[in-house]
Amino acid sequence: MKDAVERIVRLKSGSVTLEGALRIPPGAASIVLFAHGSGSSRHSPRNRYVAQSLEEAGLATLLIDLLTAAEKREDDRTARLRFDIHLLAERVMGATDWLLENAETAHLRTGYFGASTGAAAALAAAAERPDTVGAVVSRGGRPDLALPVLNRVRAPTLLIVGGRDLPVIDMNREALEQLHVAKRLEIVPGATHLFEEPGALEQVARLAREWFVVHLSALTNA
Repeated sequence: MKDAVERIVRLKSGSVTLEGALRIPPGAASIVLFAHGSGSSRHSPRNRYVAQSLEEAGLATLLIDLLTAAEKREDDRTARLRFDIHLLAERVMGATDWLLENAETAHLRTGYFGASTGAAAALAAAAERPDTVGAVVSRGGRPDLALPVLNRVRAPTLLIVGGRDLPVIDMNREALEQLHVAKRLEIVPGATHLFEEPGALEQVARLAREWFVVHLSALTNA
């Protein structure tokens, strides 16, 4: 498959302009929007690795910075904005609306990939966009931070957690109980929160790719 060309895009979300990296492989029928959290950005090597794996399966990707440069500097000092799930979810929805309005992406079925607090933002946004979002994957996420809205999520949801990330495992199990959709919790043996162990991130990428291919393709072909 011919490699997709990465293009930097700028999109409005409320009163701010966000930057993202858009890649659309030839023939793509679906796109995955990456929601970063806990001080991360579109430059996250872990999320870029997963994105590359999705692109190899023919999925388009949009890695978006949910905070502006000024907000990122503030968050680096205070770690406050990364836990503002309402704000982050509003930004995810703004990016989703941009995808629906952009001629290049309007025809693509949308999925969300969320990491850390970005996973809560992705699930909160999915609850507000039930007819748009076709699948959600969380990597080392904090879906518990979206507990009040999880029962409204309609997108099939996969939660991936490291086997040594014990507090986060419990948080994900709590969240899983509140989801009333096709759902699964995958625990990667021996992995810590950032999946830095040999082979751990590869497992995350494989699980995410399989989830999106199955659920987004089913909707596209319906």
